[in-house]
Amino acid sequence: MGAIEEVYEDLDTDVEFEEFEAAVEDKVEQMGGLADEETAAMLIAHELRDEEADTIADIEPGMNDVKFLGKVTAIGEVKTFERDDEEAEEGRVCNIDVADASGSVRVALWDEMAAAAEEQLEVGQVLRVMGRPKEGYSGLEVSADKVEPDEDAEVDVQVLDTYRVEDLTLGASDVNLVGQVLDTDSIRTFDRDDGSEGRVANLTVGDETGRVRVTLWDGKADLAEEFEAGEVVEVGDGYVRERDGDLELHVGDRGTVERVDEDVEYVPETTDIADLEIGETVDVGGGVIETDPVRTFDRDDGSEGQVRNVRIKDETGEIRVALWGDKADREIDLADRVVFTDVEIQDGWQDDLEASANWRSTVTVLDEGSDAAAGAADGATGSGASGGNRAGGDGGDRDADETGLGAFAEDGRKAAAEAVAGESGEGEAGSAGGGAAAATAERSSEDVEFTGTVVQTGDPVVLDDGQRTKTVDTDASLRLGEEVTVRGPERDGTIDADDVF
Repeated sequence: MGAIEEVYEDLDTDVEFEEFEAAVEDKVEQMGGLADEETAAMLIAHELRDEEADTIADIEPGMNDVKFLGKVTAIGEVKTFERDDEEAEEGRVCNIDVADASGSVRVALWDEMAAAAEEQLEVGQVLRVMGRPKEGYSGLEVSADKVEPDEDAEVDVQVLDTYRVEDLTLGASDVNLVGQVLDTDSIRTFDRDDGSEGRVANLTVGDETGRVRVTLWDGKADLAEEFEAGEVVEVGDGYVRERDGDLELHVGDRGTVERVDEDVEYVPETTDIADLEIGETVDVGGGVIETDPVRTFDRDDGSEGQVRNVRIKDETGEIRVALWGDKADREIDLADRVVFTDVEIQDGWQDDLEASANWRSTVTVLDEGSDAAAGAADGATGSGASGGNRAGGDGGDRDADETGLGAFAEDGRKAAAEAVAGESGEGEAGSAGGGAAAATAERSSEDVEFTGTVVQTGDPVVLDDGQRTKTVDTDASLRLGEEVTVRGPERDGTIDADDVF
């Protein structure tokens, strides 16, 4: 066996030996005798290995011809075009999306291959592709020179009719997913390398299996302003990309986002506030016990920023959440039950932990609190009360007895609640927070039944039904924002609860 044959045997390639041998001879001639056949063969083998892409993620625009394996995830329509040569036949092109576990790439099939794709290709087929990578309008694409089906090869990429969040995998395209809108962002602009202006906006949607950020590009960015948190939408023809280690669902020219009449439940998994540590990026949730107004500040670059601080509480503790930028404009009121996702835990004011909600975070109000409860707290604080938290943590002290539901602390809580209960009156029951009907309350020490939303835990518990606020003496463990019914004698405006359910 000669030197050329030995090098070829060690080379795992689809190139025929005759083609390899001819390339070696050309290389020897090009180098003017500076390389013998063995050296030239090794040079050609090195070039061929460079062309072999282990995964789609290895493909780069600067490469010459590349070869790779991938599963067909989408097949576009065959389009025709006029060539520069007026006498030439009409051209045809068909774009297909091919993916492996590392990512996805668009492959352009021309003329005869385009016609064959329309008739013979199917989503889910595995192909061996050889072509030239380049930077296309929608990102990296490969102009195919050769495409062959490989029935024996396996590529670990799911192709489903309808996806759930947990089904999303890198490289998936033609994704249809139904989810509940959890949060929306404003439209942002950016400059492309070619000088044109791009536009992008984000939605966050969730279903029973998780949540995902939906990135809307250019003309689709306006869709972010059409939806509100809580609505159910269907994302159509999306494609999955990775950013900072997280999967995102992108919507481009072909994609859609539309309202649908379906029931989707998103159940967040949050970290207990008592378990939070500095440096973590986590999801936290709880009832809102304090809110501050939006504050503006000047950035180092001269632009103006804004931040708003709210304080939430769960069964294990409480924490201040700083809402930056557009997040500061979200409508969050006292007693709302809110979930903040992807917030960074930082060292805040007076060595207190603080959660920072930036552009990557989402803000979801799961249950709205009672306006009456907020009014009770505000009335108890007096017109001069203020929160005192400032942007970046360099502000005044927070006084829980002066702001928000902190007005119900210790003696002040009971006095404020009883004052509001007295002003609201007793007798006919109103509608409970969240739509539950409150039972008729009796005067004096007779047993009464009252249904409302927990707007303050502790001693005493404070419930509000949308019209009245009641203080409750109970040892039951209740969560802020929880809707409960209590039954027991009422004395001096406080229900001594025998039953809590």
